[in-house]
This record gives sequence, structure tokens and C-alpha cells, in this order.
Amino acid sequence: MLVNPNNRNAEIIIISREAEAAARTLGLILHVFHAGAERDFDTVLADIAEQRAGGLVVGSDPFFNTQSERLARLFLRALPAIYQYHEFAAAGGLMSYGGNITDPFRQAGIYAGRVLAGEQPSELPVVQSTRIELIINLNTAKVLGLTVPPAILARADEVIE
Repeated sequence: MLVNPNNRNAEIIIISREAEAAARTLGLILHVFHAGAERDFDTVLADIAEQRAGGLVVGSDPFFNTQSERLARLFLRALPAIYQYHEFAAAGGLMSYGGNITDPFRQAGIYAGRVLAGEQPSELPVVQSTRIELIINLNTAKVLGLTVPPAILARADEVIE
């Protein structure tokens, strides 16, 4: 798992009992790699190779959002990687699974419009995104020598070929 050590919430989210338990249930060892700046990526790649990681989950982080293309290129031939946002898979990452990055901004605009129309902010409900997207990049799967099972492809919201 790749996390940004400069993000105070990253370690709390990633190194939770649930993540450790999930890894154990799957018979995996959870290794956590840290990158807080672009210069850290080469070190992370070397550490991943040294640990013989079989895959990578890129933690959700604003810094990583700005680096999705670079991260996708970096891991393209090294190992399967997944990230939260579509942009990662579109840039060459194996897959993404998460909410649409633009949905919260759209919702903020709707709320601003409601407040400007006279509604009280304290009366507005808390809304979470209910649209979760699975994007699979078959070109990347091919480069990595992976076959994506048909059942997974059928559940994907988008398949990049």
C-alpha cells in the first residue's frame, strides 16, 4: 500500500485493524510504502521490488491525485496497481475503484444553489456519493500478463481497451 506520510490521516486510515485483518484473511502481508514528494517514487519502486509485492493499492491522497499519470506510468510494467479515481486507470493504471472525483464538487454546487435560494445550511442533509465506479484497463492487464476474469469485466463500469 502506498501512502503519503505528509497526510496526517493516511496512517490512521491505512494501518487500521481492518486493513491488517483483511490482508491476513487473504493470506497476504500488508507492506506500507511512503511517498510524500515526487522524488520518493523511485525509492518506493525499489522497495516494492525488494519486498516482492504482488500488487499495490495507492492510498487516496490529494498529492497522489495530482500524480496519477506519473504513478500509472511508473507501475505500468512493475506490478498491478489500483487507485480510487478513474484518472489513474485512464492514465494506464490497471484499475480504479471508487467514487467519481467530480461528484462532490457537483454536490457542493447544488448545496450552494439551495442556500442562495434561501434554505438554511443546518437544514440540508449530509449526502455521500452513492456512485462507485470500477474501471479496468485491459491494455495494462495485457502488458502485465494478466487475464481479467469475465465476471469482473461484466461488473466493470468501464473497460479501457
